[in-house]
Amino acid sequence: MTDPKTPPPKADIAAMEPFVGLGLDCIFVVKNAHQAAQAVAEILLAGEVGFDTESKPTFLKGQKSEGPHVLQFATREKAFIFQAHIAASKAAIVELLESPKVTKIGFGLDGDLHQIYSRYGVRPAAIVDLDKSFRQLGYRNPIGAKSAIAILFQRKLAKSKSVTTSNWSARELSDGQLVYAANDAYAAIRVFHALKDGDGADGG
Repeated sequence: MTDPKTPPPKADIAAMEPFVGLGLDCIFVVKNAHQAAQAVAEILLAGEVGFDTESKPTFLKGQKSEGPHVLQFATREKAFIFQAHIAASKAAIVELLESPKVTKIGFGLDGDLHQIYSRYGVRPAAIVDLDKSFRQLGYRNPIGAKSAIAILFQRKLAKSKSVTTSNWSARELSDGQLVYAANDAYAAIRVFHALKDGDGADGG
């Protein structure tokens, strides 16, 4: 029996060159129904997107999250950021989640899907959890975006703890939050294609 594969150690990842993700010029924040419709059209045309959600963190024992507060979808060229408090985008969010025509690809999505059901009452269709893909490759422990980028691209995906634990329910997200959210989803679509097409050695 072969030993399970393991990702590079944290120290090795820290020494890697940065992964080049999406900049602010490639991040589209949905603010109204017209923009939501435009985003849906582009995402449906893409057919497959990286997907993730962000929620305002809970710090008290037993406190229930009201997330997701942000839902992000990324193609290989652009990310679309939906904020749950914008009522005009709710129908678009539900359409994308339920659509079997859009494959939604992410890491460790069980928690995200549970929160989505609690908030929207829908069970998303066409979900691909990359954690299962890495398990099939021989990795026993869950592989997140940072480890996956290191394994496939030999690059370091920036993950700021201060941004991770920031207020994702804010009406206006900071530039740091937008870049973080977009590249969580973007990393997923890049990893998906690297696994499928073998294009992971181009350096990011």
